[in-house]
Amino acid sequence: MSIDLKEIYEFAIKVAEEAGSILLKSSHSRTSSDHKLKQNSVDIVTEVDEAVEAFIKKEVLSKYPTHKFVGEESYGKDEPKDRYIIGNEPTWCVDPLDGTVNFVHMFPMVCTSIAFLIDGKPVVGVINAPFLNQTFSAYKGGGAWLNKSTKLPIHDPIPPFPQEAPKGLLFSCEWGKNRDYNGDLKLKIESFINMAKKNEGGGMVHGVRSLGSAALDMAFIAMGSTDIFWELGCWEWDIAAGVILVEESGGLVTNGNPPLDHELSDIGPAHLGSRQYLAIRATTSDNLNETARESQERIVREVWKRVNKIDYKRLTIK
Repeated sequence: MSIDLKEIYEFAIKVAEEAGSILLKSSHSRTSSDHKLKQNSVDIVTEVDEAVEAFIKKEVLSKYPTHKFVGEESYGKDEPKDRYIIGNEPTWCVDPLDGTVNFVHMFPMVCTSIAFLIDGKPVVGVINAPFLNQTFSAYKGGGAWLNKSTKLPIHDPIPPFPQEAPKGLLFSCEWGKNRDYNGDLKLKIESFINMAKKNEGGGMVHGVRSLGSAALDMAFIAMGSTDIFWELGCWEWDIAAGVILVEESGGLVTNGNPPLDHELSDIGPAHLGSRQYLAIRATTSDNLNETARESQERIVREVWKRVNKIDYKRLTIK
């Protein structure tokens, strides 16, 4: 079966932007009574999530009826919630509304994320942020783009990483939905502090940012607007489109969990179902005689030194 990635790319942009228009329209007409709360009070979902996912699914399966569809809102209804269900078949992985808490509060970091995967790997990704009037898009071999006209990253020339990095870099992260301080939250906060502090081996990053949307965190890495994104606990639909965006922009996406040997462990691609990710923006060679990849790997190892390990078990990792 022949797959035209450019055709799928153009189609994904069209559907993502139409979905974004639905989000924008819904934000103007909704009332507080429209909102429903999931069991966790910080995970707010509205009828808009389900409506937008239903729209995307209908559009996708009408055009590509043999493809598999995995969406955040429908995931877990027919299988255990933590089972990884993405295989090798052509698959669409969709988050209809990433940044639901932001949407409720009218904080503009809200988006629709659409990814297309082959052999379990993202090869097309589109993230539409309707409040920002921005569409981030990429397909394998086609580069990464902002509004189809600006090639990512936006910096020209692309700045190298300084020798003392992560000092001076912009670090992005998310607090997550688990607010049990004796659980993941404490481990995350300790990691944030280690990246930010000046003394005792701290990273002394220039700043720490939390957008409330992992998809947009990845888009900003692809743009080169942030330097490092570390996140443990999000899901494949949060990250899939961002993976191909970062990779096509020249960035690196690897495992967020630090290995036992920070200095010698291989730096390979993150498994999409691992729920733990570390993304580094594009860079160039500098006066250390490093290649761009070697410079990125140096930053990965510096992050690994300072962050805590958090395991997320999946029932099936294909």
